[in-house]
Amino acid sequence: MKVFKSIQSFSKIPNAVVTIGTFDGVHSGHKKIIARLREIASSINGETVVVSFYPHPRLVLFPDDNDLKLLNTEEEKTSLLAASGIDNFNIIDFTKDFSRMSSLEFVRDILVNGIGAKKLVIGYDHHFGRNREGSLENLRELAPLYGFEVEEIPAQDINKIAISSTKIRNALLLGDIVSANNFLGYNYSLSGTVVKGNQLGETIGFPTANIVVKSRYKLIPANGVYGVKVKVTDVIYDGMLNIGFRPTINGQSLTIEANIFAFNDTIYDKTITVYFVDKIRPEIKFPNIEALKEQLVKDKEYCRTMLSKSQNEYVGI
Repeated sequence: MKVFKSIQSFSKIPNAVVTIGTFDGVHSGHKKIIARLREIASSINGETVVVSFYPHPRLVLFPDDNDLKLLNTEEEKTSLLAASGIDNFNIIDFTKDFSRMSSLEFVRDILVNGIGAKKLVIGYDHHFGRNREGSLENLRELAPLYGFEVEEIPAQDINKIAISSTKIRNALLLGDIVSANNFLGYNYSLSGTVVKGNQLGETIGFPTANIVVKSRYKLIPANGVYGVKVKVTDVIYDGMLNIGFRPTINGQSLTIEANIFAFNDTIYDKTITVYFVDKIRPEIKFPNIEALKEQLVKDKEYCRTMLSKSQNEYVGI
């Protein structure tokens, strides 16, 4: 997949089949659009183009809103799109000036003159341009004037529930990993650098990798204990993960700590990736360290059994 960081660096493509969106999560609904994109491109000997934006438009339009959390970093999104078979990924720098571009200007200058769109495939209820003025109806009016066709993909459902990035975020914030993974079509993950902690886990027989997630906008699931898969230098291990404040030792800051099974290497300063399989319990304040240790023994045994039965497929991001 070719990646472009501006429309100026993009060379116009004959028979470009294009879709537009933030594509946060690159979830099952997005993949329906991507599959249709590839199908059309194959039928007209064209190339697929995904147009997205960075930073996320909400971060530019509402800079004081600190509530937005994203399912993917830009690197994760790029990897997921590449894995889905997209030919070209164009990341437009989203600025205040860009946000003032009218829907007509966007179609004319970006889609037609910049990319060479011959077919535009859009998701359910898509809007674009200044104040989200552009709609399916606008696109259908402009299509014959600029020589492209428009196709809308209707809302996609899993068990009669419409897939959306918002639903996935809400599931993760509730610790409902199974639903989030079903919506995504892969296991939710986060990556971070391993840093040195207080090493309490090592003293009680449960050494942990303390993970610092670089992106402040990456969504961290609900506090609690999770069964996870952990990727270290391209090898996948079973493990369990705690997200929370470590109330048993009166912790004051949020930590993300992974106990990696059958693993003894030192990995400080390395980047590892955690794939969430399921939440096994909430974070609990135990009366003492010995009670915590007893529970961790049970947690580990439960996770071993659960993970051995897991048939999940893991996305290499």
